[in-house]
Amino acid sequence: MKKKIPMRQCLGCRQMKSKKEMIRVVKTSEGEFSLDVGGRKNGRGAYICPTKECLSQAIKTKGLERSFQCAIPKEVYDQLEKEMNQIEA
Repeated sequence: MKKKIPMRQCLGCRQMKSKKEMIRVVKTSEGEFSLDVGGRKNGRGAYICPTKECLSQAIKTKGLERSFQCAIPKEVYDQLEKEMNQIEA
Protein backbone atom coordinates (compact mmCIF):
# COMPACT_ATOMS: atom_id res chain seq x y z
CA MET A 1 0.00 0.00 0.00
CA LYS A 2 1.28 3.48 -0.88
CA LYS A 3 1.92 5.88 1.96
CA LYS A 4 -0.26 9.00 1.88
CA ILE A 5 1.66 12.22 1.21
CA PRO A 6 0.46 15.12 3.38
CA MET A 7 -0.60 18.03 1.16
CA ARG A 8 -0.76 21.68 2.17
CA GLN A 9 -1.96 24.81 0.39
CA CYS A 10 0.49 27.64 -0.27
CA LEU A 11 -0.59 31.03 1.06
CA GLY A 12 0.85 32.69 -2.05
CA CYS A 13 -0.08 30.70 -5.15
CA ARG A 14 -2.92 28.77 -3.41
CA GLN A 15 -1.70 25.49 -4.94
CA MET A 16 -1.70 22.20 -3.08
CA LYS A 17 1.80 20.75 -2.72
CA SER A 18 3.46 18.20 -0.49
CA LYS A 19 4.48 19.39 2.96
CA LYS A 20 8.17 18.67 2.27
CA GLU A 21 8.29 21.14 -0.64
CA MET A 22 7.18 24.08 1.50
CA ILE A 23 8.34 26.31 4.35
CA ARG A 24 6.21 26.30 7.48
CA VAL A 25 5.63 29.48 9.47
CA VAL A 26 4.70 28.71 13.08
CA LYS A 27 2.89 30.76 15.68
CA THR A 28 3.56 29.37 19.17
CA SER A 29 1.07 29.51 22.04
CA GLU A 30 3.12 32.44 23.40
CA GLY A 31 2.35 34.34 20.20
CA GLU A 32 5.88 34.16 18.79
CA PHE A 33 6.50 33.52 15.10
CA SER A 34 9.28 31.39 13.69
CA LEU A 35 10.22 29.43 10.59
CA ASP A 36 9.98 25.69 10.86
CA VAL A 37 12.00 24.00 8.14
CA GLY A 38 11.72 20.51 9.66
CA GLY A 39 7.95 20.74 10.16
CA ARG A 40 8.11 19.51 13.77
CA LYS A 41 7.68 22.61 15.97
CA ASN A 42 4.61 22.95 18.16
CA GLY A 43 2.07 25.60 17.28
CA ARG A 44 -0.24 26.72 14.52
CA GLY A 45 1.37 26.39 11.11
CA ALA A 46 0.89 27.98 7.73
CA TYR A 47 2.70 26.92 4.59
CA ILE A 48 4.32 28.86 1.77
CA CYS A 49 6.31 27.80 -1.31
CA PRO A 50 10.01 28.70 -1.14
CA THR A 51 9.75 31.26 -3.96
CA LYS A 52 9.82 35.05 -3.88
CA GLU A 53 6.69 35.19 -6.05
CA CYS A 54 4.66 33.23 -3.51
CA LEU A 55 6.02 35.31 -0.63
CA SER A 56 5.15 38.61 -2.31
CA GLN A 57 1.70 37.26 -3.20
CA ALA A 58 1.13 36.13 0.41
CA ILE A 59 2.15 39.59 1.66
CA LYS A 60 -0.12 41.30 -0.87
CA THR A 61 -3.16 39.17 -0.03
CA LYS A 62 -2.35 39.19 3.73
CA GLY A 63 -2.33 35.38 3.70
CA LEU A 64 -0.40 34.98 6.95
CA GLU A 65 -2.58 37.53 8.75
CA ARG A 66 -5.69 35.59 7.69
CA SER A 67 -4.17 32.26 8.62
CA PHE A 68 -3.15 33.30 12.13
CA GLN A 69 -5.97 35.85 12.60
CA CYS A 70 -3.59 38.52 13.86
CA ALA A 71 -1.08 41.10 12.66
CA ILE A 72 2.28 39.69 11.50
CA PRO A 73 5.46 41.52 12.58
CA LYS A 74 7.66 42.75 9.71
CA GLU A 75 10.56 40.66 11.13
CA VAL A 76 8.71 37.47 10.19
CA TYR A 77 8.51 38.58 6.56
CA ASP A 78 12.18 39.65 6.65
CA GLN A 79 13.13 36.24 8.05
CA LEU A 80 11.12 34.52 5.32
CA GLU A 81 12.83 36.61 2.66
CA LYS A 82 16.29 35.70 4.02
CA GLU A 83 15.31 32.03 4.01
CA MET A 84 14.15 32.28 0.38
CA ASN A 85 17.44 33.91 -0.64
CA GLN A 86 19.41 31.06 0.98
CA ILE A 87 17.32 28.41 -0.77
CA GLU A 88 17.60 30.05 -4.20
CA ALA A 89 21.34 30.76 -3.84
